[in-house]
Amino acid sequence: MKWTDTQLIAEELYDRFPNIDPSTIRFTDLHRWVMELDGFDDDPNRSGERILEAIQAAWIVEAE
Repeated sequence: MKWTDTQLIAEELYDRFPNIDPSTIRFTDLHRWVMELDGFDDDPNRSGERILEAIQAAWIVEAE
């Protein structure tokens, strides 16, 4: 997975943290959790606020 795989990342995060409200997540935690996902293989410095917002938005939709 890469940072641009926002939907896949959101699905993985939902599976890993089913009881967490993604709208309350700090981006520092979100960044760390994405980096810790199995199969994630991308440069930590390639993410930014826009990518993290897109992941968070996809996770919110996944959690609904």
